[in-house]
Amino acid sequence: MIQVFVGELVSCEMEGIVCPIRSDGAPMTAAARDVLSGAGPGVMERLERMGALPVGGAFITPSGSLSADFLIFVVTASVDEAEISHSVQRALRNGLRRAAEWGLLSLAVPALGIGVGHLEPEEDARAEVEILMNHLDEGQPPLELTLMVASEYEKEMFARLLDVLGRERSPSGS
Repeated sequence: MIQVFVGELVSCEMEGIVCPIRSDGAPMTAAARDVLSGAGPGVMERLERMGALPVGGAFITPSGSLSADFLIFVVTASVDEAEISHSVQRALRNGLRRAAEWGLLSLAVPALGIGVGHLEPEEDARAEVEILMNHLDEGQPPLELTLMVASEYEKEMFARLLDVLGRERSPSGS
């Protein structure tokens, strides 16, 4: 099940929260910055100790002071490599794998790769929805996915894509 809500990623009461970062641990969005800040200094120290992380990679940590149990950090860019659709998609797939390996039942996922400076937000949103739907088709946890978006525009876009792609996947095609 995929739900879409407008709200703050940091306040999600899910088992895990996906948090996009750069390879040096810097947050990629304002929502990711809020998550890191809310998690507390222990999580930030852990990130710093890990050093440079591979673009497209994902790893899981305790969530520190947040209400979620775990944070799944997805590395979508580096200092030298801009965030591109391919790196975002690879990082999200790897993040979902980490969540499945840990048996997380619920996961909050932000809109990835559609922020300021991205030219094709609808294409990136469609790719994200397809990845999430493919994950659900595999039957691996987490099976409760919540897309946390920043605006009504994003909510409408993701809800429409979920509807369209869901109909395309249905056996009758309608």
